[in-house]
Amino acid sequence: MGSGEWGTGSGKKDAGNPLPASRSPLPEKGPPAILLMGPTASGKTGIAVELVQRLPLEIISVDSALVYRHMNIGTAKPDAATLAIAPHHLIDIIDPTESYSAAQFRHDALRLMADITARGKIPLLAGGTMLYFKALREGLDELPHADPILRAEIDMRAKEYGWPALHAALAQIDPETAARLKPTDAQRIQRALEIHALTGKPMSALIHPSPASGRGAGGEGTFPYRTLPLGLMPSDRAVLHQRIADRFDTMLAQGLIEEVKWLREHYALNALMPSMRCVGYRQTWQYLEGEFDYDTLRDKGLAATRQLAKRQMTWLRGMGDAVVMDCLDDHLTERVGEAVNRFLDL
Repeated sequence: MGSGEWGTGSGKKDAGNPLPASRSPLPEKGPPAILLMGPTASGKTGIAVELVQRLPLEIISVDSALVYRHMNIGTAKPDAATLAIAPHHLIDIIDPTESYSAAQFRHDALRLMADITARGKIPLLAGGTMLYFKALREGLDELPHADPILRAEIDMRAKEYGWPALHAALAQIDPETAARLKPTDAQRIQRALEIHALTGKPMSALIHPSPASGRGAGGEGTFPYRTLPLGLMPSDRAVLHQRIADRFDTMLAQGLIEEVKWLREHYALNALMPSMRCVGYRQTWQYLEGEFDYDTLRDKGLAATRQLAKRQMTWLRGMGDAVVMDCLDDHLTERVGEAVNRFLDL
């Protein structure tokens, strides 16, 4: 990313794959917050680091993989030098044996946003876990609505491991519900896993809440911030795919396989844990189990990362108020800076 003053510049265009039209942010009241979203390898971290050096911002990571300690290479976690320049909240907060839900993220993010605002700064939420952004802005019902993208991911796990294995995983987080279901009851197992992923709570606890449980899984009520939702999207998907390939090759060269070996030696992990289902880690686990060779690891890792990017872009297109910018624009840094300045009336 370049330095200097924010400029105007001229952007790239790809007539064969036009970007969605930009939309203005809708909320007009409350303290400001900036949401920087986009698919993997779209350059979110670089933009966030530039912004925090120029404006009174603090970064909150919106990434379901960066929460894990000791998972650095495969998550493309910012290095120590970057974090010294631009500290990130919600990085390295749990062990790989633990889980972290959308509801937990919402609770933590709202607390951090209030603290940042109280210090006279502006929260900058940057990442690619679109479910977290949705939970933050819209809250979560006690029994959340079906989420088609999350369901598709559960179906993929079932195809890979089988519904009995997912039933066993459900028994670890919600033994009461699992005891009521047959290991082949795909529809109900899927729903129970979906609810736990969305709320961080077992379905049995939400169906039979304790008197002291309070309101729904969202916990904190309405979202009180005036936001600028910025979406980084590629005008040419082939270029994004090349970025993904280059980054995955770099991860392999930096020691992704050795990192997963170390994690397996130091933590009581299994293949169904959320940490080991992260893209790249799942394929490396399978490689270490002898399920396929190195070339297949690379191919499967790339395919899974491209699928992740596709899901992230699907989420982003569904956000009606996102200001969409071309992540391949040579002047992206300046364009984002101008949008932020206009939003903050600077």
